[in-house]
Amino acid sequence: MVNFTPAYHAIDLKTKSAQALELLKNCQLCPRECKVNRLKGEIGYCKTGRWAIVSSYGPHFGEEPELVGFNGSGTIFFAHCNLSCQYCQNYDISQIGYGDFTNARELAKMMLSLQKMGCHNINLVSPSHIVVQFIEALAIAKEEGLNLPIVYNTGGYDSVSTLKFLEGIIDIYMPDAKYSDNELAKKYSFANDYFEVNKRALKEMHRQVGDLKTDNRGVALRGLLIRHLVLPNRIAGSFKVLEFIANEISKESYVNIMAQYRPCYRADKYPELARPITRQEYQEVIDYAQKLGLHRGFCPP
Repeated sequence: MVNFTPAYHAIDLKTKSAQALELLKNCQLCPRECKVNRLKGEIGYCKTGRWAIVSSYGPHFGEEPELVGFNGSGTIFFAHCNLSCQYCQNYDISQIGYGDFTNARELAKMMLSLQKMGCHNINLVSPSHIVVQFIEALAIAKEEGLNLPIVYNTGGYDSVSTLKFLEGIIDIYMPDAKYSDNELAKKYSFANDYFEVNKRALKEMHRQVGDLKTDNRGVALRGLLIRHLVLPNRIAGSFKVLEFIANEISKESYVNIMAQYRPCYRADKYPELARPITRQEYQEVIDYAQKLGLHRGFCPP
C-alpha cells in the first residue's frame, strides 16, 4: 500500500461492533426488512442467522484491474444473498448457500491471511446481509494489524440507513446497477423496487467515497466502482441505468459494463434469457455510455 490509511483506522470499531449487534435483534439491514431476531438464530430472506457463512476466500485475479493490481483482490465469498437472480452465475453460493459457518475471529483470520498473501484489498462479496458480522471481525483484524482497504462488493440492493452506518468503514463501494425496470427486477430477481433502492444506494455510496481514486500504480484506494451486466433483449434497461449514473452520480464514475452474461441457474426457464448477449447488444450499450460522457471502466470491444 502506498501512503494510504484505510478509513476504518479512524473508527472506534469495538463500539461500532456493539451497536451493530443490536441491529440483528430486529433485522432491517437490507430493504427486505424481515424484522427477525438473528441473534437467536431466526432466519429471514437471506437465510443467515447469527453467523456469516463463508463459501471461500483467497486472492482473486478475475476482478477489475484496479482491484487485482499485482497480487490479486482478497475476496471473501459469503453464502446467500438478499436477491434471487434467476440467472446468477454463482447460484451455488448465493442461492443454494454452499459454505461454512464462520465466527468473528475466524473471519478476522481470513482477512489477515489475505493481507499476508499480498492482496491489495479485502473484497467482501455479497455483504449486504452480513454487515454486522463483518464489523465484528474487522474490529479484531484491525487490532491485529489489518491495513488494507475494504471493498463492499454488492448486488446494489442496499438500505441507505445501513450504508450510513457503514460510513467511515468502507473505502471502496462496488455495487451492481442491475435494472432500470422494476417489473423486470421483480420477475428476474424478486425485487420489485430495485431501481429506486439502487439509485438511493448509489447516491449515498458516492456521497461517502466519491469517484474512484487509485495510487500511482493504478491500484484502487477509495471511491465508487459500478458494475452493469448487459442482459439479452435489453432486459437490464441499460440506457436508463447509464443515464442515471451520468446525470445524477458523476460522468467521472467508473462503470464496468460487462459482457459475460451466459444462461445459468434457472435462466433456461425464461426464453428471453436463455442465450448469451450478441456483440451488437453489447456495443450499443458502450456507444450510449460514451454518448453520455462516461469514459472510465470500460473499453470499446
